[in-house]
Amino acid sequence: MPTSFSLPDSITSGKTSNGSAWSRCGNGPTIVLLHGVGMNKSVWAPEVNLLRESFDVLIYDMWGHGESELPNRELTLSDYTQQLVDLLAELEIESAFVAGHSMGALIALDFAINNPDTCLGVCAMNAVFNRSAEQSAAVKKRAADLATGGVSVNLAETLERWFGQSGTHEFPEAESLARELLLDVNPSGYQAAYSVFAASDKAHLVTLPNLSVPSIFFTADCDPNSTPEMSLAMAALAPTGASKVLAGHRHMMTLTAPEEVSATLATFIESSNK
Repeated sequence: MPTSFSLPDSITSGKTSNGSAWSRCGNGPTIVLLHGVGMNKSVWAPEVNLLRESFDVLIYDMWGHGESELPNRELTLSDYTQQLVDLLAELEIESAFVAGHSMGALIALDFAINNPDTCLGVCAMNAVFNRSAEQSAAVKKRAADLATGGVSVNLAETLERWFGQSGTHEFPEAESLARELLLDVNPSGYQAAYSVFAASDKAHLVTLPNLSVPSIFFTADCDPNSTPEMSLAMAALAPTGASKVLAGHRHMMTLTAPEEVSATLATFIESSNK
């Protein structure tokens, strides 16, 4: 793998008292990066390498992913949000910017809406919002397929949604990394998170107008399920919402366009601090 896909040697890692695995490096304002379903904190390596010179970058594994434990109960979106609240408290971080990708964006928004005194600003990347009946049926079918057949059932389909048809795009290293992470995920953790992801697209339909912190909704123009229309709709509801659409990329723009993602995050934080 290229060096940019490896976390820096200087990164510090640990585990909280309730079983959340985290890593952290850099100096400056704190930014927390939240990964999506099936990934783990290492998927943020390109952004960590690019942002650590200017920011204190904190990454962690969501419940049942990477090295984080899976609680022995049915989880809701608020359980994943509380994981972040508890992590910041244990690390004694009083305030932070949060940026989430895919399901991580749902968690980041939930955190920002409910913890305005702690959240300095939120970036929701490739977020889902208010799916159509057809979109909702499709994602719920994928959740059901996972429950019966595991990750491998729709692996090829997932990677094609994320990157395009294998062998026809210019991001084979990124696709290979995503495949490795998906095959390595705890199946129970993946299924639990995907079930929440499938059912939470309308979680902020009513509460987004209450989002009081700076916000930006950022997606890619070729993302078939986290569409530009979704990001524009969220930005329109959020009082300070801005939107951005990255041309020529799909769902995993965090791996295929880390320079643009990192630059957008840096600009957003700098503008929010003015």
